[in-house]
Amino acid sequence: MQTGTAPSTQLVRRVNASAMLKAMRGAGVVTGTELMAATGLSRATVISICDELVRLGWLQELENQRGAGDYVKGRPARRFVFDDSAASVIGIDIGATKITAIVADMAGTSLSQVTMPFRAYNVPADERADVLDKIAADALDKAGVSADSVLAVSVGVAAPVSRDGEVLTAQEFWKSFDVRRIVSERHGWHVLLENDANLAALAERWQGSAQGVDNLVVMLAGDRLGSGILESGRLLHGQLGGFGELGYLDNVDGVGDTYGIAHYATLWGREALDAGTETKLTALCGGDPEALTAEMVFRAAADGDHSALDVLNRVAHRMARAIGSISTLVNPELVVIAGAVAASANALIPTMEKQVPDFTFTPPRLATSALGDGIVSLGAIRHALDYVEEHALDLYPASLPKHVAAG
Repeated sequence: MQTGTAPSTQLVRRVNASAMLKAMRGAGVVTGTELMAATGLSRATVISICDELVRLGWLQELENQRGAGDYVKGRPARRFVFDDSAASVIGIDIGATKITAIVADMAGTSLSQVTMPFRAYNVPADERADVLDKIAADALDKAGVSADSVLAVSVGVAAPVSRDGEVLTAQEFWKSFDVRRIVSERHGWHVLLENDANLAALAERWQGSAQGVDNLVVMLAGDRLGSGILESGRLLHGQLGGFGELGYLDNVDGVGDTYGIAHYATLWGREALDAGTETKLTALCGGDPEALTAEMVFRAAADGDHSALDVLNRVAHRMARAIGSISTLVNPELVVIAGAVAASANALIPTMEKQVPDFTFTPPRLATSALGDGIVSLGAIRHALDYVEEHALDLYPASLPKHVAAG
């Protein structure tokens, strides 16, 4: 009987510690009574966990001051403050053409962001690992924090990832590049792995236009389409990590594949040029269709160019079909278009809002993300912080010298 009780007690204690840290992050100085109100925990539990978190270096206890508003038998309240600088986390986005890393403190405040152009798919695994080392070192140096302060690193990849952080794909790239093992072996950091669109969803709900939204789809919609889905505030993975994968769009009439907004804006813009249509796109690309970019198409459309507007109407219609299909499946309250095209894609929203109801009986609200290119790395920060909160009693900030009294 006792062998089953101890783990259960420890699990409850970890859950309570996680709730305490969430309540304290960004709250400033708090008293025991305030923590009881925020978490629903008893005074004895609150004080016990605070004592342990102080010992581990997560909290600082301030000197008692009468008049603080919380007394026990005439004695002033014990007051605590969360130590934002106790440790740090890193969020990394491994994209097709670049890698972005963000270093943040325990409050989730970004201390640095570094982006490095890099086509990771065309180089050996060791060289990819060397580039990851360099960008992480640059980000830590820019943030002014040491490598031994890092408690967790979360890495976003463009592949299905299971709940256990395993890449579930037969792509040779990921078979030859075990990110978690390589980074962990080189630095001793705890490394998490997650799908890039899933991380984008975490970021959008944390700091973006989806704050407070529990039923959410975030679509990375640049060159390719990918989606991260939250239901009742929970990130969904499915049995093998494939929840939100959009390969089924190959079979959706009027969509046909998983290429994104930037791809088709460019492709259809070039078709307009090849047709000899009089358009501002000609001047923007210097008469060379191969030099045309999606950004140029959006720019010409903003200036009222008819060919560019026709292209964007086609893109919006295609996206309405894609959003209609996924909305029929998961019925989100909000769908957010994110990634490199998000700022420009705002021009597509009015047309999509009109057309989405033609493809689903449960049309969601539509929005574009304002989090920019760093959305996946930002979501990786949230992912790493969630891990640290959940394991707070097992992790020891570098601020505690040699983690003494850890056990």
